Amino acid sequence: MDFVVACTSGMEIGFLTEFESIDIDIGDTNDFEIVFADITYQLLNYRMGYLFFAPGTELGGILERLDTSTKSSTCTYKGWTWRGLLAQKVIEPPSGSAYRTVSGDANNIINTLIGSSLGPLVMASTEISGFTLTNYAFDRYCTLLDGLTKMLLSVGARLKIEVREGAAGSAISVVISAVPIIDYSSEIELSQDNKLDFSTQDSRMGTTHLICLGKGELTERTVVHLYVQADGSIGTTQYYTGLADRVAIYDYSSADNAAVLIQKGSEKLSALCSYKKMSMAINSIDAEIGDIVGGRDRITGMSMAQPITGKIIKVDDTGAVDIQYKLEGSI
Repeated sequence: MDFVVACTSGMEIGFLTEFESIDIDIGDTNDFEIVFADITYQLLNYRMGYLFFAPGTELGGILERLDTSTKSSTCTYKGWTWRGLLAQKVIEPPSGSAYRTVSGDANNIINTLIGSSLGPLVMASTEISGFTLTNYAFDRYCTLLDGLTKMLLSVGARLKIEVREGAAGSAISVVISAVPIIDYSSEIELSQDNKLDFSTQDSRMGTTHLICLGKGELTERTVVHLYVQADGSIGTTQYYTGLADRVAIYDYSSADNAAVLIQKGSEKLSALCSYKKMSMAINSIDAEIGDIVGGRDRITGMSMAQPITGKIIKVDDTGAVDIQYKLEGSI
């Protein structure tokens, strides 16, 4: 994996080779650090605001913090990844409206939301994504990263961030787009047979019935009952009864109609209901955040497919790359 350095304007300077280590976290802290020997740091003369990236991927970011250590004779540059920079922007509802709502092709929506807020290097894809949203309502004052991720998930898509090299004499560009989620679980099932370490958790203690309370007072208050179904989905028909009927209250008084209350209540019940969790190390596939992988614990027989929510990429001074994946609901 080759990394390139560019100056603050996005013009490439050369390959990044003389480092002690690189550690990039995307999906969790969304930051990075590059460690240099202090002598190397002085020779390279990289500056705050310079960019580094692996072409054709989302790996990289802006050098925005410098730590030095006389004990280890190192200088460490740190900064946000491109995904981390999206988390530094907020989607606000328009004046007089409770929510920011959008409709249209996903890439056009991304373009509208990003605009010029991240400077001239970061932009949305000009291609039609094929994913259409209709009156999608963002959570109030959510980050741009969370809002886009959740919006795309609602139509079966994920966020793609790709750093593209420019033509000779041109700056790089960071292109953001909506792409289909790839489900690797139908092709690859990871298990102890792959010499992986597993931790599993199977909980049946969750809520199965959520009473959602919206806007209004007393008998005028909007009330919606939501229930967990046999397949784990959320519906308005009760499935679990008797001892299996576990009820909770969700007070969402700002919901001024039943549709919003159902949407937010469903999200809440999904977080409260029974669950299965699996944590495992994955290094045998090349997948992206939002893609789905499957696993099976041979001891308990538990199997599940979960989306990837994070990746940690580590590169040592020999150029050897280690990638660790984090799954949704990891223990």
